[in-house]
Amino acid sequence: MLQVRDISYSVATKTGDKRIELLKNISIDLDQGHSLAIMGESGCGKTTLLKFIYGLLPYDRQEVMWNGEPLKGAEDTLIAGHEMMKYVPQEFELMPYTTVFENVGEHLSIQTDDRESRIHELLNVVDLAAYGSRKVKNLSGGQKQRVAIAKALAQEPKLWLLDEPFSHIDNFRKNDLRRRLFEYLEAHQISCIIATHDKDDVLSFTDETLILRSGKIEDYRSTHKVYSDPKNVYCASLFDEVTELDGSLFGKKETLILYPHQLVEVEKGGIEVEVEKSFWTGRDYLIAADYKEKRVYLKSVEKFELGKNIRIDLNS
Repeated sequence: MLQVRDISYSVATKTGDKRIELLKNISIDLDQGHSLAIMGESGCGKTTLLKFIYGLLPYDRQEVMWNGEPLKGAEDTLIAGHEMMKYVPQEFELMPYTTVFENVGEHLSIQTDDRESRIHELLNVVDLAAYGSRKVKNLSGGQKQRVAIAKALAQEPKLWLLDEPFSHIDNFRKNDLRRRLFEYLEAHQISCIIATHDKDDVLSFTDETLILRSGKIEDYRSTHKVYSDPKNVYCASLFDEVTELDGSLFGKKETLILYPHQLVEVEKGGIEVEVEKSFWTGRDYLIAADYKEKRVYLKSVEKFELGKNIRIDLNS
């Protein structure tokens, strides 16, 4: 459905004597109804890529297509954006002095028979059914973000572009909202590209993950493979704490990139480490230890005292 081919984008420095490349050779293929996560450290190009796809930026050299038809960049259109897409930025655009109901229904024709039922359906999706008559200016930041999400969905986009969509939303509400939204997208076959720092936005909900680093693709595979077989420490560190060790210590040939749950305390074998910190996570402890001046992370149901020597091995 969406094809992005060899996108590059650069901006001139303040002095104008050279250009800074923000995106370099980015290619994407996204099928209808599928979801893609874009991850990476701050400043890596996530937001720039979303704006680029949506047509808010001029193209340096590009090929963005929708169902095989080329799309135009900002410099070639009077109104930026593409009608089959909806972009929800971090700075959401709402009408503060009108109600939540009016905001969500802004772009829905008043002559549509199911207009009211559709607005109520979307308010239920974002858990704002009780706030329909409240003015947006009186909402919290997280509530405004949910209004922006419902407003975008009301326009029935074929592709939804989300930039840190849950950043203002309380943790206790975030998990339920994610489930509701992605169930809605799946039921309506709406494709989604989500730029995020939060692994919980990614692991349970997206089909593929693209990792950016300094504007370049570091990895682009199924989400399961990106997480379970990380290409390097940078990619793995976007999901959890990371330990990098010589595989020969455990009878392996390759260098090992390990998440904390992949290491465990043992009575014998493995390697000996010295405990530096024990962090309570709610259901277990994250143990930070030292192995020959290298930081090692593992999970344990037991809290270890500072300076204690323990043996660890791969969690089979």
